[in-house]
Amino acid sequence: MDAPAFVPDVWAWICNLPPFSQWKTSSVSLCICTSTTKQPSMFLSINKNSTSHITLSIVTNFHVPVYLWTSSPIYLSNKMQQTLDEPELIQLFVDIINWVLRYGPNKKYTFRLGAIQTNENFKNVFNLACLTLVFVVCIYEAAPHDLRRGCVDALKVQLTSSNAKEFSKYLVRILGANLEEEWMRTLNLATTNWIIEIMSSSSSFRIPSVLFSYAVSAIGLWKVQLYCPVIAMNMEESSSLNQDERLAFSLKYQHVEGVVQLAYKTTLRENWVDVEIKVDNVRLVITGYHKEKCSNYLI
Repeated sequence: MDAPAFVPDVWAWICNLPPFSQWKTSSVSLCICTSTTKQPSMFLSINKNSTSHITLSIVTNFHVPVYLWTSSPIYLSNKMQQTLDEPELIQLFVDIINWVLRYGPNKKYTFRLGAIQTNENFKNVFNLACLTLVFVVCIYEAAPHDLRRGCVDALKVQLTSSNAKEFSKYLVRILGANLEEEWMRTLNLATTNWIIEIMSSSSSFRIPSVLFSYAVSAIGLWKVQLYCPVIAMNMEESSSLNQDERLAFSLKYQHVEGVVQLAYKTTLRENWVDVEIKVDNVRLVITGYHKEKCSNYLI
């Protein structure tokens, strides 16, 4: 059996839950990230306190459970239902996407999902969306500093892995172009706030690489899309004596959106293939999280 693309594998955990009638309590939990013995850990918890619906929560185990986030009610098809089936999992996926977007700078966007098959790719997209939500909630809602930092570091490793980059392609296709931009603004804003928080308490903090990029291809065209918070970019030849404090503060809350398009043409020869490549378009936009554009560079 292949190793799961994400750990924990939230999709597999939900699908393998015992029937509701066999639960010893009204909820079951999955550990997301652990910490030292003196600090709480973080869990996903599925709660069934009603015969008509369930909820998913992100919980820390203080002396009493503290709920950092709870989903909208996911309604069951009938009161006799004993497991979560595909329709409920799709409901939950849509709710997770919308909750991530609510943490972003623009609250007006709503995600609606059309017809989709829950194949292997979708399972990993579900896991990616779920861990992304945990990442954002951990930054904004997890009060203890040690818990926040430990879990964010662990989640960052997962969300920047090669698996995450691969399944992000499927996620952005599901989201569509407009929601893709809002999704990335949400993640980069959360990352920016996290970096600022860590920098304020540690002068030796090394800003991690948080560039997100993916590539797609079509007949005759290769396209690379990239996003990165400005605060995470290296500064070249900075003149700290003449630095405008207002500009420096403003740039902390900007991010770069870039597109590189390469046009290519192939010609079949007798013993080889000629590949001709030319730069079709390079566009870099420095934009605020509230969509005010600073600069737009088009090559």
